[in-house]
Amino acid sequence: MAKFNYKIIFHFFGLLLLFNGGFMLVSALISLIYEDGVTLELFTSGIAVLIIGVILMLLTKKHSKVMNKREGYIVVTFGWIVMAASGAIPYMVTNAIPSFTSAFFETMSGYTTTGATILNDIEIVPNGVLFWRSTTHWIGGMGIIVLAIAILPLLGIGGMQLFAAEAPGPSADKLHPRITDTAKRLWYIYLGYTVAETILLKVAGMSFFDAINHSMSTLSTGGFSTKNASVAYWNDQPIIQYIIIVFMFLAGTNFVLSYYAFKGKIQKALGDEELRWYFRFIATFTIIVAIIVYFRADFAVSTIEHPQVWGKLEASFRHGLFQVLTVITTTGFISADYTLWTPFLVVFFFGIMFLGGSAGSTSGGVKVMRHLILIKNGFLEFKRALHPNAILPVRYNTKAISGEIVFNILGFFILYMLSFIVGALVFSMFEIDFESAVGLSASSLGNIGPALGNFGPVNNYAALPPLAQWWSSFLMLIGRLELFTVLILLTPFFWRNR
Repeated sequence: MAKFNYKIIFHFFGLLLLFNGGFMLVSALISLIYEDGVTLELFTSGIAVLIIGVILMLLTKKHSKVMNKREGYIVVTFGWIVMAASGAIPYMVTNAIPSFTSAFFETMSGYTTTGATILNDIEIVPNGVLFWRSTTHWIGGMGIIVLAIAILPLLGIGGMQLFAAEAPGPSADKLHPRITDTAKRLWYIYLGYTVAETILLKVAGMSFFDAINHSMSTLSTGGFSTKNASVAYWNDQPIIQYIIIVFMFLAGTNFVLSYYAFKGKIQKALGDEELRWYFRFIATFTIIVAIIVYFRADFAVSTIEHPQVWGKLEASFRHGLFQVLTVITTTGFISADYTLWTPFLVVFFFGIMFLGGSAGSTSGGVKVMRHLILIKNGFLEFKRALHPNAILPVRYNTKAISGEIVFNILGFFILYMLSFIVGALVFSMFEIDFESAVGLSASSLGNIGPALGNFGPVNNYAALPPLAQWWSSFLMLIGRLELFTVLILLTPFFWRNR
C-alpha cells in the first residue's frame, strides 16, 4: 500500500471549503439585496462550511509541504467531490432541492459546467440560490484547483502537480515560468471577460441579475440560466444572443491565446492551428445548419416570436450559429429546440457533442486539438503503409509531436468512447430508451447539458431516477477531469508502492 501525505490532502480540502463557504456568503448578500427570504439559510450554510474548512486546516496545520503526483490526483478528484457535497447544502437548507441526491447532482452539474438541471421551475427559485447555482459554474469553469494554487505560495506549497492534473486539455501551456503566476493571469482574463459580458448584456436590455448570472454561465461554458426557456427567453432581442455568441466563442478558445492577444502578440494567437480549425468547424457547421433550417424546418414561424424584425434568413443563421456554438463549446444554452430541426440535424448535433472546444478553454468534450492530431496521424498511416521505412512525425503548429503524446491521445480517445458506451449501457439499465440513454451518456461525459429524447433541450433531468443521477454525476466528473485523473484512482497499481 502506497504511503500518502494525508495531512496535506485534508489541508487542501479545508482550503477548498473556505472558498466554497466564502462564495456562499456572497450568495447570502445577493439574497439580502433582493430580499428573497433565504438570506439566513444561505448565511448559515456559508458559516457552517467555513467552520468545517477552518477546523480541517487547523488539524492539519503541521504537515509536510511536499506533494507528489499521486497526492495531486487525489486532491483534484476528491476535492471536486468535497466541493459538490458541501455545495449541495444551500439547495437543501433553502428547500429549493430537498433531496441530497438531486442537490448533489445539481451541484456537480454546476462545478463540472455541465448545466444539466433537475429544477422544473427555475424562475420560482430565490435569487440567492440562483446566484449560488451560477457561482458553482463560475468556480468550476477555470477550475477551483487552479484558483487555489494561485495562493498556495502563502501556504508554502508548490502547485505544479495540481495544475498538471486539473488544467483542461492535452497539455498545460504556461504563460509564465511560475505556475502560480500562470493561474493568476488565467483568472484575470476569466474575470475580465465575465465583467465585460455582464456590462454588455445589461446595456443590451437584460436586468443586472440576469446579466451577471448568464455571464458566469457563458464564460464557464456551463449553461445554467435564470429562465425556464434559457436564452430562448430573449428570442425577440437578437443583440443579447449575439453577445452571448461572442463570449461562448471566446470561452471555447484556449485562454493562453487571449493572454497573447492582450499582450499584443496577435499574430501568435491567430497563428494557432487549433484556433483556426476551431473557427473553421464552427463556420462550416453553422452554414450547414442554417441552410437546412432555412429551407426545411419552418423555423422562423415556430420558434421566433417576432420573425419580421430581422427576417427568416437572419434568424436561421443566428439560431444555427448559437446552437452549433453551444454544443461545440459544451455551454448548453438553448435558443431553440434542435431536436425539431429534421432527423439529420438531430444526428448532426449528437455527433458534434464529441468535438469539444479548444484545449486550455473551459469547455468539455474531446477537444479540437486531439481530433486534429488523431486525423493527422490517421492520414500518416496511409503514407507509412506505402513507405514503411520513412520517418513521418505528426506535426502540430509546425512542430513535430512525440509518439508518446500521440499514443496518449489515442488512448484518451479510446477510453472516452468506451466510457460513453458503458455510460449508455448503464443508463439503459434504468429502463431509459435508447435515444435518451446515448444522449445522456454523451451529454454527461462531454459536460454539455441538453441531451436527446426525453432529456432534450426543452426538457430537464428531473425524471432521471436517483441512481441514474449518481451515475450521471460520475460521468460529469470524469469528463470534466479528462478521464485519466479520476479513472487512475480505480486502478490497483495507483495504491501500491511501485
